[in-house]
Amino acid sequence: MPTFVRTDKCDGCKGQDKTACMYICPHDLMMLDKDGSATGHAMKAWNQEPEQCWECYSCVKICPQNAIEVRHYADIVPLGGSVQPLRGSDSIMWTIKFRNGTLKRFKFPIRTTAEGSIDPYRGKNMPKLADIQNQGYFTPSGGYRAGRGGELLRAK
Repeated sequence: MPTFVRTDKCDGCKGQDKTACMYICPHDLMMLDKDGSATGHAMKAWNQEPEQCWECYSCVKICPQNAIEVRHYADIVPLGGSVQPLRGSDSIMWTIKFRNGTLKRFKFPIRTTAEGSIDPYRGKNMPKLADIQNQGYFTPSGGYRAGRGGELLRAK
């Protein structure tokens, strides 16, 4: 289910040009309604295309005011329940509220790195085009052909 912004909690990230949810949304769905012309709520964030939401929880986790919520599917959260993450500096506390009022909390460490600091090839040898024919690569140079089981890689 898509995200929605609770306008009573949202402060538009204190009037900055770009809110935290706008910065983090991988699909660029979150917008800031500066003058209130789009939503009727000036300086509040909003999801401009809810049906396109990936439900990744990025905006929910980063919102400093906990103003963004997600309506959940019944197989994840029981009907009438809610889930709200609270992001700290070193962990995220997930609070689950069931419809009978029971609360459950889970705390998980944040495993983020500084922007641009990830080196995905660290410790790996750089491939050489001349080795493409050698055994151990994904497929032979002609690719896999249906019905040719001998072309599949086998675990030994």
